[in-house]
Parts: sequence; structure tokens; C-alpha cells
Amino acid sequence: MRKIFFVTATFFSVIVQARQPASYTINGYVEDSTTQQPLGMVSLEIRSDINRKQVAASLSATDGRFQLLQVPTGSHLLAITLIGYSGKTVFLPDSLFKQNSTIDIGRIWLQPATGNLGEVIVKSSRPLIKQEIDRLSYDVQADPDNKAQTVMELLRKVPLLSVDGDDNIQLQGSGSYRIFINGKPSALLTNSPKDALRAMPASVVQKIEVITTPPARYDSEGLAGIINIVLNKRTDNGYNATITARNSIPFGPSATGTGTFRQNKWGASASVSRSYRVKTDVYSGNYRQTYDPASVFEQQNFSKQWGRSFFSNAELSFEADSLNLFTVSGYIGSGISRRIATLNSVFGKDDPGAEQQLYTITNNQRTPWQSGDIGFNYQRGFRKKTQQLLTFSYRYNVFVNNYTVSSRITDKTNYNGPDNDQYNRSAAKENTLQLDYMHPFGAASMETGIKVILRSNTSRASVYNQEPQGPVEDPGRTNDFSYQQNVLAFYNSLNWKINAVTVRLGVRLEHTLIDADFKTTGTGINRQYTNFTPVLSLMRSLSGNQTLTAGFSSRIERPGIWLLNPFVDKSNPQLISSGNPGLKAVQSYQGELGYTKTGKGTLNLRASYLYSGGTIMNVVRILSDTLTETTYDNIGVNSVLRLNITGNYPMGKFSVSFNTGAFYVWVKGPYNGRFFSNEGIRTNSFASFTYRPGSEWTFGANIGFNRRYITLQGSSDDYYYYSVTAGKMWFDKRLSLNLVLNNFGLKHYSFKQYSSTPDFYQSNTEHIIYRNFNFSLSYKFGRLAAGIKKNKRGISNDDVNNGGK
Repeated sequence: MRKIFFVTATFFSVIVQARQPASYTINGYVEDSTTQQPLGMVSLEIRSDINRKQVAASLSATDGRFQLLQVPTGSHLLAITLIGYSGKTVFLPDSLFKQNSTIDIGRIWLQPATGNLGEVIVKSSRPLIKQEIDRLSYDVQADPDNKAQTVMELLRKVPLLSVDGDDNIQLQGSGSYRIFINGKPSALLTNSPKDALRAMPASVVQKIEVITTPPARYDSEGLAGIINIVLNKRTDNGYNATITARNSIPFGPSATGTGTFRQNKWGASASVSRSYRVKTDVYSGNYRQTYDPASVFEQQNFSKQWGRSFFSNAELSFEADSLNLFTVSGYIGSGISRRIATLNSVFGKDDPGAEQQLYTITNNQRTPWQSGDIGFNYQRGFRKKTQQLLTFSYRYNVFVNNYTVSSRITDKTNYNGPDNDQYNRSAAKENTLQLDYMHPFGAASMETGIKVILRSNTSRASVYNQEPQGPVEDPGRTNDFSYQQNVLAFYNSLNWKINAVTVRLGVRLEHTLIDADFKTTGTGINRQYTNFTPVLSLMRSLSGNQTLTAGFSSRIERPGIWLLNPFVDKSNPQLISSGNPGLKAVQSYQGELGYTKTGKGTLNLRASYLYSGGTIMNVVRILSDTLTETTYDNIGVNSVLRLNITGNYPMGKFSVSFNTGAFYVWVKGPYNGRFFSNEGIRTNSFASFTYRPGSEWTFGANIGFNRRYITLQGSSDDYYYYSVTAGKMWFDKRLSLNLVLNNFGLKHYSFKQYSSTPDFYQSNTEHIIYRNFNFSLSYKFGRLAAGIKKNKRGISNDDVNNGGK
């Protein structure tokens, strides 16, 4: 801790010594002219109108505000540039500097990049992808398919992400990452991301940020980085709303309503979504072969799945004056998933005298869940320096899951397992307090803060065997478990611009205390550890709208309740699964290089290397010739070398975008007394083609391919997908109809995952529903007073410091 404070003191000392007396201070605010969203990391440079010598430079903050210090008197030119946007030059006359020493030039709008061809002005398509110093952003509102797709479906298009046939998401080939909403963690996305993203309509999302080198103000969790989903938000006076009805065949209907309101000092936004999954038939198969003793187990699984979900979030803000902003936000989600499965099982040994074992299990599974959070945020600005901010945040998250399954066994041959009912109630609760401070120093700025996270995870599991006299609790399968995790964090980050180079250097110190109590057995775990995670990001602007980026970061992964939960699920008695409460945190190191070229189109190249030791992996072990267990463990080393190429290019009425990644994966480590290693090439590729014959019609085609996942003990099948889309708008684009047909060639697709060791081979094959048809109808209405200009800006609440873990 002393080292951290020494670094902080050094930062202050170096910067303060570099300060020079300022003649004038220029304040302002930069935002996107299309979306009215604030723009961060915008380069602002003032040069003398006489000799073109630079006299001041700065970067805009994440809330769009900027401040230029030490500006001398005289006529000047203010140049504003950002990758993916047309540059703008503002003339500052000498008369401007004969007024007050602090000059507010108000709001400046930047437009997406445009190009000229002779006498004809050709306006480029709104860029889908934007490169920033530490992240890539995908503009969801610029994607014509956003009205008819869910966020899960749209993630396949996002650079650096891949989604397999079972909707498992990977970031640059890694399954360890965090998902945020508006820069804040969500209890639901932490514990049940698939359900949430499948139900969330893409139309409510403004953009998706893939943060590969997260700044020090973010928590260190997530080895590969952070996926930040930014929801739509408007800041103009007035109101607007959108109502969307969507149906997916054969999955089911959904409806969404969103709205925003702002009137002077008050602002509010809210969204409500309800979705239903109708009953669908799903088929899967399990296969296991053991070698010593030799045996074969085969199982066919026929099931019906259905359910429903509800999501609602709201935010209320009050701008007391130009320096004080109060915000209260909340989220509520609930749902239930149902499944009735019939498992036909056959087990036999390679022994002429052994008889086959046959049985049929009918599992009636019911899983209701509830999730919610509430947060409070206060931001304090300062009159002399608009980028100087003090922020206090508090947030409470909760997620509760109740899993029940009734297993009834029939058609028994040489099998004596009892009927049973399993119950598991798990809950994750979290309290977070955070204090952040930002202070500008000319072309540099410093951010520092402290955070306290108090996490409480609990699990209560019980099993009742159905005996002739009635249900009897099985004490050997009862488990009462609590897991307390408290995290204390301090961070410091320095950002500065030197000519065309932008630098961000940060450090974060996190101390974790763990207290686990296995109440059933009277045992526990008590440990604490400290992680030091540095981060460095560099961006160099070149001529011709080219940018080079580089980054280094260290990240950690802490196991959550789903990995820790010791509950043993025996609904499939020969293939059981459980968590591991003894899991430890993992630390990784990542370096990356990037190149971006923008203009009429966009091209992004990125190379990176990730290394982590003691990685948490999904592993399978054989307990007997009739039983295997799937669990998690800290095992060995995982290394990934990655190359990503992303781009888009408009060609008149046509446009094409692509996203491809190639990874070489090394995995090795000991497990269950044996040493395992696996390596190989993975790829994921996606291409999208769009045709717009006019302003009201849109047609598109998409195709993607994911090459196998590589695990310590096995791999998975390749997966490909494709779709065609169409959209039509009426009434000044207020009413829109969108159609998407996915994978029209096949009704089902077989996706296999397997583990192979010297002792056994085991596989699971899912025959997923492949062909589906989605259509949506959306209507927008409202009244906004666009372009309202104020002499002094209030404090925007879009900064990612607000709330969260």
C-alpha cells in the first residue's frame, strides 16, 4: 500500500512542477451530432493563427467535457479530431480573449467521417466500429438488424467476440471476462448471462464496447477484459419512447417499451421487457466409454423446454445546479425456466457374463429466479476546472436462484436407484461503495479512487428419496454453504497527451478476504490475498486517419457462486456435476498491439498474447466405471496468441463488414494424478453484407464460422451460421418492420463437445434448433428540443466511474 501512495505522490509532484501560469482557460463539451452522446478521448489542439505553433492541447473526458489551460491572448485555431469522425476547426478571434479569464465555448458536435469525390459530396455510412485507446466500440444503432435481433444474436457481429452453438461467449478466445451495463456490473449478467442476453432486445442498446485493456478505475476481474453494453440515452429536453413487438418462430414472442424524459434539471429513462419461450422439443445424446475396466454408457435425452422472463430498469437524475448531479437507478428481473426430460440409458461392460443395465429417468425441472439492484450516485463538479470531478457511488445487487428437479425412474433392468427430489437455493448479494476523484493538469489528468465490495454467497441443498413410507431426506447429499468475499481496492491513473501520442498509465491494488463456512460438515476456509494489477495504454495518431495502439495489463478472475457451489446435481445419476468451493483467484497478463485506418471505411488489425497460471477449468474425472463427475479446478497454464482483423467498407448502396480472428491455444496442467496438454488453432469469422436501395428499405445477408473450442481434456465441433434480413420504415422512420431468417437450410444442427483421456472418452451432442424466423414491429414517438445550448454544462452521468463493482 505504501508503494501505491508513493506512486500517487510522485504523479502529483511531477505534474505540479510542470504547471505554468495560465492566461485563459477554455471550457467546452463534445458530442456525436447523430446520437447526441458525449464523446470521450477527443483530441483538442489550439494553434496560433499566425505561426501555427501549438499553444495548448487536451483530451475530452468520458462525459464529453474538455478544458484547455494556459491559452495566451491572440487569434487561434482550435482543431477537434477523433478517429471515425470528421475533424472540425473552430476559429477563436482575438476579441474572445478580452473578456473573462474563463471562456465557455459551449457544445461542439462531431459528425461521422465524410469524404469528397469531385463536386459530389459522398456521405459515408455511420461507422459500425470505432477504435479508442483501450477498446473497440460496435455501434448497435448503426446496424440495420438491431430491431429484430436480441443482444445474444448481435454479439456474433461484434469484433473480438465469438458465440458457439450453445450460446457460450468468448472474448478473444477466452471465457473469462466481465459483462457490464452502462459501465456497471449487473447481478443477472454475472450469474445468468445467457438468459439475460437472449431476452434483451438489441434495439435498446446504443453500443457494445469490448474493453481489452480496462483502465485502473475498473475492477481487475475478467482475465480477457470487459464487455460493456451501453443502453440508449438522450439528454435533450422533451421525451421520446419506442414500443417494439417481436416474435421468434419457434421460440416465442416478446415485447419491449423504452422511454426517456428530460425537462431542465430533471431527467428520467426506463425500459420494460417481457418475453416468453414456448414449448420446444430438444434432443441430445451422451456417450461414455471407459477402458479399464472396459464399459460403454449411452443415453438419449428427449426434452421439452419453455419459460418466461421479465426485465425492467429505470434511472432518475436531478441536476441541482451546474456543479451537482444526483442519480438514482434500479433494475428488477425475474423469470422461470421449465424442462421435462426423458433420459433413456443403457450401460454395459465388456464382460460376457455381465448383464446390461437399462433404465428411463423422467426429470421435471423448475428453475425460478429473481434479480435486482439499486444504486445511488452523486457527482460534484468545480467551477474553475470543468474536468475536475468528485463522485460517490453506492450499489446493491442481489440474485436468487431456486433449482428443483423431480426424478422418477421406470423400466428398470439391473438398476436400483431411488426416485428423488433435489432442491438447491443459491443467492448472491453484493454491496459496493466507491469514491472517485478526477483532476486535470493542462494536457494531463489524474484519476484516483477507493472501493469497498462486500459479497455474500449462500447455497442450501437437500435431496429427498421417495421411499414407500414417504419422502426421506438423504443426509449424505445435504449441504449448507456460505461464502463471504470482501474486496478493498485503491487505484490511481494518469492520462496525458504529448503531441500525437496519448498515454494512460494506471495501477490498482486489491486486497481480498474470504470466509467460507461449510455448515453441514463443520469445516471452513479462511484466507486473504493481495493483487497488484498495472495497466498501460498508448495511442499514436498518424497522418491519413491512421492510429496505432498498444497496451499491457494484468487482470484477475475470482470464482463466483456458480463455480463455488458444492451442490452435487445427480439428476443424471451416471453423469453428475458440482462446483468447487476450494477454487482460488487467477491472475493473467496480456499485451496487445493494434492498428486502425479510417476514412470511407474502417480497418482494424490487432495482435495480442494472454498468459494465465492456475486457470479455472472445466474438468471431468471418472469415479467408477459407472460414474463420471464434471467440476472445476485451478489447473496449469493457459496461453493464447491472437490475431484479429475487423473492418467495414461502403460501396454506394452496398456495404460490407467483417470480423475474423485466429488464435493458437496452449493448455497444460496436472489433474487427478495425470498430466494433460492440448493445443491447436481456433478461428472465428463473420461477414455481413447490406444493401440500401433507398432511405426506407434495407436488405442484408450474414455468414459466420467458429472453429472448435480447445480445453484441457478435449474440444468441440465447428459451428457455422448464416441469415438473411430485410427492413422497411414508414412515417418519417417512426414505424419500422424488420425480418430475419436464420439458418434456413437446416432445422437442427448437431453440436458435440467431448473429453478424451487415457482412462475414458465422454461426449455430449446437442441437436440444437437451428432454423428460426424473427420479425419485429417498432414505433417511435415523442418530442425533443434538439440542439438546446446552455452557457454552462451540467455534469453528465455517463462516466463509467459511477457505481458498479
